Amino acid sequence: MSYRKLGRTADQRKAMLRSLVTALLANGRIVTTETRAKEVQSIAENIIASAVKEADNFESKQVTFSKAKVNSRGKYITISKKSKNGKDYTVRERETKTELRRVDNPSRLAARRRAISYVYNIKDKDGKNVKVVNKLFDEIAPNYKERKGGYTRIVKIGPRRGDAAPMAILEMV
Repeated sequence: MSYRKLGRTADQRKAMLRSLVTALLANGRIVTTETRAKEVQSIAENIIASAVKEADNFESKQVTFSKAKVNSRGKYITISKKSKNGKDYTVRERETKTELRRVDNPSRLAARRRAISYVYNIKDKDGKNVKVVNKLFDEIAPNYKERKGGYTRIVKIGPRRGDAAPMAILEMV
């Protein structure tokens, strides 16, 4: 893909576009210049389209896993064992659980990994990590399943005060 240069070096331009796409997916709308909005729109449309294409491409499977037991205070429960040569050592007591989990099919997993490689990790107001790609595949893509394209729109809002750059709002439809 060839993008507009946007008056930046390649590394700065890529970082700026990635952060704008991440902000759009996380918040649903961003305010930026018209030319940046057009570039971000094309990138975001491609990412959303691949997520929509893979929206229902997963299976639910029974998964068995082992988990360390925890007491009422949240500490791990340990037990003492003897090794073959007679030495004592401690081991965390474990329990085996089986639960129904969603497992992505290979093409959905590939689309998810492509999105992860482009979208940044962000933190919310409390400092907790927000998984934007999970939001994309679990919330955004199912909403647009019936739609054939045009997941975003650009609304022009006039010149910016100070340098008179034409501004626009890029938002999810």
